[in-house]
Amino acid sequence: MTTEELIEIVRHFCTEGTVMSVKPLGKGLINDSYIVRTKEDEKPNFVLQRINHQIFTDVEMLQHNIEVVTDHLRRKLQAENFTDIDRRVLHFVSTASGKTYHFDGQNYWRLSIYIANTLTVEEVTPQSSYDCGHAFGHFQQQLTDLNEPLGETIPDFHNMELRLTQLRQAVANDTVKRVKEVGQELELIEAHASEMCMAEQLHRQGLLPKRICHCDTKVNNMLFDRNGNVLCIIDLDTVMPAYIFSDYGDFLRTAANSQAEDSPDLNKITFRWEIFEAFTRGYLESTSSLLTPIEREHLPFAVALFPMMQAVRFLTDYLNGDTYYKIKYPEHNLVRTRNQLRFFQQVQANREKMAKFIALIS
Repeated sequence: MTTEELIEIVRHFCTEGTVMSVKPLGKGLINDSYIVRTKEDEKPNFVLQRINHQIFTDVEMLQHNIEVVTDHLRRKLQAENFTDIDRRVLHFVSTASGKTYHFDGQNYWRLSIYIANTLTVEEVTPQSSYDCGHAFGHFQQQLTDLNEPLGETIPDFHNMELRLTQLRQAVANDTVKRVKEVGQELELIEAHASEMCMAEQLHRQGLLPKRICHCDTKVNNMLFDRNGNVLCIIDLDTVMPAYIFSDYGDFLRTAANSQAEDSPDLNKITFRWEIFEAFTRGYLESTSSLLTPIEREHLPFAVALFPMMQAVRFLTDYLNGDTYYKIKYPEHNLVRTRNQLRFFQQVQANREKMAKFIALIS
């Protein structure tokens, strides 16, 4: 889109200041983002985002979730007498109709106030992992008394039973005649299928609650001030009811794997214990009064669940003809599958050690 078209979209929101420029911001994989700069020094700048409504099909629900969560966090900060609240929680700008999004006939847009003088971190280190565990655990803790229900912006996003059903359907259909290539992968998945559905089983028994989770725990989804202190959690699109396993296990799926998820060199895949230890310590410090014994006991299970779930998703896409994930070569999804299964095996080898470590943290 042209700058003029983007400025016209900004005009639908109740902003302060005169727009001087609109330029691309970051390299988001889902939403397109732009930095909107104003001429007046005393006026705020903004972040304009085009919402991917192919993924987030109910934008009204999406923005309702975000508004409820950010309002709740703002009230918490006010009660704790913070003076820099606008730097510690995202603030979305309304349109004249009172909504925090605008539909231009083709795309949905939202506008938030840009938080200046902040940093994001990309490198996964023990320190950034500790910060991530502590920040996202605190985020969950702050939302425990949220009374207004939230919807699932991506229904059944981390439902292992559904993912296995989708895989088995892909096997039955064998659309592109690849099932014969993946016998070992399917055998390994089915050998662990029952245990990997434990979360859904525990939930049906009333033993595992759903909580408000972020569901995209990455080190670059936190804003830091210039002194290295975490200011706030960002990228709230996937904030929704989920098992705490989502925030805990999915971070470690990528961060504790010594290799990228599409590395074909399986012999180099190891479990980064120092990342697990740092993230877990931070997470448990900030959720000590939140987690039930069942949740705490099954954290090592969560670490195993997410590489297995991702392997199932990659393999399903491979068998369906690569219709979901972008690929760079024909076997890309199969390589990803094997990578995640090897990491799953590395996790399995460390589960007893993880359980002992968790038991020692008060």
